[in-house]
Amino acid sequence: MSVKEIFETMEYGPAPESAAEALAWLVDQGARFGPFIAGSFAPPGILFETRNPATGEVLASITQATQDDVEAAVAAARRAQPAWEDMGGPARARFLYALARLLQKHARLFAVLETLDNGKPIRESRDIDLPLAVRHFYYHAGSAQLMASDRAAMGVCAQIIPWNFPLLMLAWKVAPALAMGNTVVLKPAEWTSLTALLFADICRQAGLPDGVVNIVTGDGRVGEMLVQAEVDKIAFTGSTEVGRAIRTATAGSGKALTLELGGKSPYIVFEDADLDSAVEGLVDAIWLNQGQVCCAGSRLLVQEGIAERFHARLRARMDGLRIGDPLDKCIDVGAIIDPVQRDRIAQMVAGSDGTIHQTAACPEGCFFPPTLITGLSSASPLMQDEIFGPVLVGTTFRTPSEAVQVANDTRYGLAASIWSENINTALDVAPKLAAGVVWINGSNMFDAAVPFGGLRESGFGREGGPEGLAAYTRPVRAPERLAPIAPLAGDESEPQPVDRTAKLYIGGKQARPDSGHASNVFDAKGRLIGQAPITSRKDIRNAVEAARAASGWAAAPAHNRAQVLYYIAENLHARAGSLAALIDRLTGGTDGADEVSLAVSRLFSAAAWADKFDGRIAQAPLRGAALVTRAPCGVIGAFCPDAGPLLGLVSVMAPAIAMGNRVVLVASRPFPLAALEFAHVLEGSDVPGGVVNILTGPHVDLAPTMAQHMDIDAVWSFSGADISEAIEQGAAASLKRSWVNDGLARDWWSPEGEGPEFLEQATEAKSLWIPWGA
Repeated sequence: MSVKEIFETMEYGPAPESAAEALAWLVDQGARFGPFIAGSFAPPGILFETRNPATGEVLASITQATQDDVEAAVAAARRAQPAWEDMGGPARARFLYALARLLQKHARLFAVLETLDNGKPIRESRDIDLPLAVRHFYYHAGSAQLMASDRAAMGVCAQIIPWNFPLLMLAWKVAPALAMGNTVVLKPAEWTSLTALLFADICRQAGLPDGVVNIVTGDGRVGEMLVQAEVDKIAFTGSTEVGRAIRTATAGSGKALTLELGGKSPYIVFEDADLDSAVEGLVDAIWLNQGQVCCAGSRLLVQEGIAERFHARLRARMDGLRIGDPLDKCIDVGAIIDPVQRDRIAQMVAGSDGTIHQTAACPEGCFFPPTLITGLSSASPLMQDEIFGPVLVGTTFRTPSEAVQVANDTRYGLAASIWSENINTALDVAPKLAAGVVWINGSNMFDAAVPFGGLRESGFGREGGPEGLAAYTRPVRAPERLAPIAPLAGDESEPQPVDRTAKLYIGGKQARPDSGHASNVFDAKGRLIGQAPITSRKDIRNAVEAARAASGWAAAPAHNRAQVLYYIAENLHARAGSLAALIDRLTGGTDGADEVSLAVSRLFSAAAWADKFDGRIAQAPLRGAALVTRAPCGVIGAFCPDAGPLLGLVSVMAPAIAMGNRVVLVASRPFPLAALEFAHVLEGSDVPGGVVNILTGPHVDLAPTMAQHMDIDAVWSFSGADISEAIEQGAAASLKRSWVNDGLARDWWSPEGEGPEFLEQATEAKSLWIPWGA
């Protein structure tokens, strides 16, 4: 037998990892677990079994938490939170360092227990999950040490994590929350609770104050209880369906929310790619953790000229994958989490109309073979729906522009991979992809310093880096309840000395309202000033269409956007006298001149920020660069504050368009004429048509339509009307971002009316991983 034949026929021998230490820990705990509340395990209640997916053996019995358990955990977190925050960042950092060290000390125990409970190969638990979990606690210990003095903790955080990365998702959520002074009530997935309970044990070893970390276990009903509990912030990772239900359930509650949801990530292979490297990268992209990964590269897009060769190499590589006992260090693909999930995967594959290739050898039990399905159209259900298993679906493309079009043809927007040896191609395509994370010539790269999160129905919010920390803090201020302002009343009616037809501002032009209706606007003496149009659903549609058509604004250089903002400021200053007089007459006050002056200043500030609020190179352990860029949200619908009818509108508009967004603004309800007069300033200021659109009318009537519009990417509300709940409920349909005031006032005449908070809300943090080297 030749050396070549020996090399091609030899097989890996078994290399089993001992489970003795993990099983011994379970026995020491009595293999029965109650919830972890206020620093100790409560007595077990009604129990359910958790099993090893690979063997079906029962590992332990875990408590199905009750309403009383959830309330007790939240109460314990609430009691502990003030002292935990008041001890200061450096003191909290010591605890986080201790947790990181204890995770390292018990790394083997955690890794084996994770594999027993989850079914993933021990190599992944040992070499990916544990090091990353440790990294998050070390990174966020440093973040606690350096916490800015102008930020405060949210309070009590409810955190609900999935079963695919139990310990890693715990670290992603618990570490930043604790670092910023919050306390936590964590609910692990019912199928994979054991490493969370082991983490509770090391919290005691680290001397963490009682109540800082609390863990309640059980099924989705426990998650529902936690969502409804008196918490200040909810962080959820899981399915899009459940994320949408949480957004709806929390609408109007004032609870902060971040969602990391499903994905259908494209894996794009260009004809100049290193095909062997791309095949190996694809193995990691789709068969890591048996494909049970939200950002799995589950949609293969291959350029037509190389598709046949690439598929042949991929099928050959698939046939060499080793499937079996997850505790065997030679295994590539482990067990599916549960028979329910395995059966769901099988059912979806059985309904495919593509060409199916599966690896031949697959053990009996809760396993599913790595699968490739080619010849699908972009509209195929398997190309659109998340399978969450070891199933790769694919199609082809001809040109880079077609690759972008097919890649973005999904309701998700979590991650993407690009494979090309031409850096120009890769960097041209990357920013065009609707994804929160893009990997060039790589896949599944993560680090605590680099934000991770999605767009569209993949959720909102980020985890990791300063961007992730921001979700666990709030500005240091105590806002008061917002007092609504009623429109001024009067008796005088038509005819006016000079009749002016009330018009909206849409697409850079004055536009008659589709409804044909207008409302009278009176001054403080009851005299008729004019009329403001009453916006209809069709007017909103027209404004959004105009904003969509102005997409070139996002591609304009920041310097150019700044010049337009400066020009608006100059023209506003030139009309300061007439606008100030109008504001005084509308409001019955005497601050019109000051309001116009401050509005000019806000425009100058936004122009200054346009080319300065930018990205960074994250300090990730990578031979290359992990770029964090700031991309505009897209089209933002915003309800302007009632008070300060010009200042409020400008303060909302300016930072949004400075960052490259287009806006549909609903002006102050009681004083709308100031906004319509400002539209004349915009007309002479070189603002491209559709970048700014101004509507008027009742906020209560317009909020649902704006929030539910599928072509609006984010909705803001500073309205005096009670519309926060309506906006958050409407936004749940497409899971768009929302920023609402929850009935709390903002001082628009102070620094609260401008600054980085507005710029962060106007942008999406997108991470671009670029490895380099020969």
